[in-house]
Order: sequence, then structure tokens, then C-alpha cells
Amino acid sequence: MISQTEENYLKALFSLTSQSGETSVNEVSKHLDLKMPTVNSMIKRLAEKNLVLYESYKPLKLTKEGKKQAALIVRKHRLTELFLVEKMGFSRDEVHSIAEQIEHIQSPEFFERMDKLLSYPKIDPHGSSIPDKDGNIASDHYLPLSTCHAGDIVTLMALQQSSEQLLQFLSSKELPFGSVLQIRFLELFDNSMVITYGHNREEVLSREVCEMLLVLK
Repeated sequence: MISQTEENYLKALFSLTSQSGETSVNEVSKHLDLKMPTVNSMIKRLAEKNLVLYESYKPLKLTKEGKKQAALIVRKHRLTELFLVEKMGFSRDEVHSIAEQIEHIQSPEFFERMDKLLSYPKIDPHGSSIPDKDGNIASDHYLPLSTCHAGDIVTLMALQQSSEQLLQFLSSKELPFGSVLQIRFLELFDNSMVITYGHNREEVLSREVCEMLLVLK
């Protein structure tokens, strides 16, 4: 049995390893806003359960079983978010915290029925792929906006992970999924990015925001 805390760590590792396949204790610590010794202790526990590959001073990786369990947690979260939007009338920026609670329900039948009610969807409300009941997930071929360069023209497709604050930010900037962005300038000092979109609208996005936005070139 995997505890709720362990599930939260696995979900964080799923997000952090989605691009390169590896991460670090430091990155997990920052992602979860927890102290390094606390994170280190939990990572060792996950390694003992054969969910994480852990060696001192080496990158962290999810094992095959760890990837499956992490994907199943993400599946429950993304299905719940879609259910809340499509069946209960919540807006996209309201559902993350509710899904954070529901994702820990341990009944597979509960989520199988939710999946059926939604007609077996493939994409969540934020544009991310929903893993199937076996933990398999389609490759999106999306890239973090932060990896792009000045002059690139990209389409905003999804979020690296659900975030009510980020969705509210995008809404306030009238920047929906599907928006075509042109990268005008990269600020070397703080890695922020100047983009234009829509009718010549210009915005400055921080490095943190750019890392959270997934785009298609």
C-alpha cells in the first residue's frame, strides 16, 4: 500500500522526470516546498519499495513500477479534473485543489466508472494526456516554453502540471490553450521571456512560468 504522502512524491517525480527521465532531491525539495532532509528520507523509503532508483550524488529516476504507480495517480487526478469541469460545471482554474483530495481514493472501480461517464477521454482540461488504466500515457511531444529561443513561433498546448494560480494568471492575460506565441526576446539576467500573441499583445513571462507552459513547435 502506498500512503498519500508517498503518492504526492510520486506525482511530483512524474512531473519532474517527464522531460529528461531524471531529477534530483533538490528539485523535488523545491517542487514540494519541503526541506531537503525530509525529502531525502522519503526518497529512500520509495527506493526501498522499488519505486525510485536512488544513489547518493546521482540523479533520481522512477523505476518501471514507480512510473506505473505515478501515472495511475496522475490518471486519477486528471480524470477528476475533467469530471469536475464537464459534469459539475467547475471552471478549469477551480478544480486542481479538489482533484488533489479525490486522487487519493483507492477504489479502482470509482475511477473506472468516472472514465466511462466521460466516454474514455484522452485529454484533461489543461491539455495534458490522461494515462490509461494500466498506467500507459501517450507521448505529447510538447516542450517547456523555457527551452525555446527568440524568434520561435509555438502553440500553447498544456501545463507541466495543474496549477490554479497559473490558470488564473493565463486567464487574466487572455492566453488560452491553442494560442500562437512568438518569442520576441530572452532576458539573460533572469531568463524571463517576452512574447507576443493575439492582436500584437505583448507580455513578459518569468522563467518559472515558462517552465510550466508546454508548447508545440
